[in-house]
Amino acid sequence: MNILAFFTVAIQSTRNLWRYGQTVLGIIFRHPIPGTSIIPILPDGRIVLIRRRDNGRWALPGGMVDWGEDIPNAVRRELMEETGLELAKIKRLVGVYSAPDRDPRIHSICVVVEAEVQGEMEIQDTLEVLEIKAFHLNSLPPEQMSHDHSRQLEDYLQGLTTLA
Repeated sequence: MNILAFFTVAIQSTRNLWRYGQTVLGIIFRHPIPGTSIIPILPDGRIVLIRRRDNGRWALPGGMVDWGEDIPNAVRRELMEETGLELAKIKRLVGVYSAPDRDPRIHSICVVVEAEVQGEMEIQDTLEVLEIKAFHLNSLPPEQMSHDHSRQLEDYLQGLTTLA
């Protein structure tokens, strides 16, 4: 095989590999990623929020559902990872939020739940969380929250179950 033939075959193989890679990436990234947000309620009725490291805004704890994991276990894991709190009970479904622009990083579908929690607040994931704080309903942060968490929290406070 001469050098020109070798490079022609190599280029064609690279193109085929790239097409295959594009197909796989398209399958992965053209589908929304499932996630969860938690509205953690302490025994005294306060709501726990985290301040995100990436944008400095207050947010509900939560994150992506891992492969092989269901929503209740993702809630339990994310709650512990971000706040150090333990899940006592999932109280209710607040909503499912699926707008393509709700998360600035990716298209994700977020299942939001109200949860009774217990334990001591302590940052576990210092790469994601700057601060944890419990708020009384009349003293929630007035500024816009991260992602669409202001809407999620408002829907919760209004007693709604939202599909958006």
